[in-house]
Amino acid sequence: MGYYWPTMAADAVEYAKKCHACQLHADFIHTPSEPLHPTVASWPFEAWGMDIVGPITPPSSSGHRFILAITDYFSKWAEAVPLAEVKSSRVVSFIKDHIIYRFGVPRRIIHDNGPQFISHIFSRFCDKNCIQNVASTAYNPAANGLAEVFNKTIIRLLKKVVSSN
Repeated sequence: MGYYWPTMAADAVEYAKKCHACQLHADFIHTPSEPLHPTVASWPFEAWGMDIVGPITPPSSSGHRFILAITDYFSKWAEAVPLAEVKSSRVVSFIKDHIIYRFGVPRRIIHDNGPQFISHIFSRFCDKNCIQNVASTAYNPAANGLAEVFNKTIIRLLKKVVSSN
């Protein structure tokens, strides 16, 4: 059983105009757009972009200061988990529990050159599961653009929640 709300879009726009947190943390784009880049995935859950958000201050009530975020390049499906500290073993268990067990083994994982991603533990895990361990270009966040876009979204949403409380 559904419902009909003929003015839903207009009502949402009006609400957002009056929301102080929404105005304060809105996503403003001041730079000209770049040319489109081809996607790196041919089917869902083939390639994932992964990154760490943080450190976040203040930490959560559970002591979490980081967020491990991963986004599918084909479907744009995103998964995230809070972390108190970033360890390769935690990254591996996250990929097993949230990606492999739910969506299957990916063909490749694209990440920055963070120590948790270039460690022996993570490399061995990728080799064992036949996952291409792809490190993006150092100091070039655009090389793993989809993960960076999701990171920006997480940060913007956290700012809204924290500022409204």
